[in-house]
Amino acid sequence: MKTLFLPGASGSASFWRPVATQAGLDGVFFGWPGLGAEPPRQDVDGLDDLVALVATEIREPVAIVAQSMGGIIAIKVALAFPDLVKNLVLTVTSGGVPMVDLGGSDWRPDYFRAFPRAAKWIADPVADLSSGLPSIRVPVLLLWGDSDSISPVAVGKRLAALLPNARLCILLGANHDLAQTHVRAVADEIRRHLMAVVAPQPLVND
Repeated sequence: MKTLFLPGASGSASFWRPVATQAGLDGVFFGWPGLGAEPPRQDVDGLDDLVALVATEIREPVAIVAQSMGGIIAIKVALAFPDLVKNLVLTVTSGGVPMVDLGGSDWRPDYFRAFPRAAKWIADPVADLSSGLPSIRVPVLLLWGDSDSISPVAVGKRLAALLPNARLCILLGANHDLAQTHVRAVADEIRRHLMAVVAPQPLVND
């Protein structure tokens, strides 16, 4: 099964490479035009255009591994292709749930200081996807850091409550950049999740 790797607002296609290498995984590594230091494209002017970009690779069953903002895109893709998105890994994302009451800090000032040329639409409000989450019944691994102020553990717990087949894994001492600071632990959890095989249920004769 093909794996799609989605970065966060940094936009870099290389974001997931260290984890993927450590986990022995390959796939399609997306970059986001106009975000971070990535050059813009005229046909990309918002999150829905990034969803459309990912959709070009959905021609067969896929797993999606997504960071932060990429998790919103992953959720939108999973809702649009329920028969083809078979597995999700979401790390430190809002996942489309409201963050106001969950303690998330405002990431935008630091982001635009780091990437002053990034597209301004990245700071636009995100639609609430909460009502659609219970329909995503595929296995979902939620990876969080206990020291993340941008997407606190409370967000992971909210997603775990809304997604029917989700498992929340909290890494101690990890922050919003856990995929770079905790490469081995993140890779081990992702590999275990993607390679898991559901044991067949025994037949019961009446």
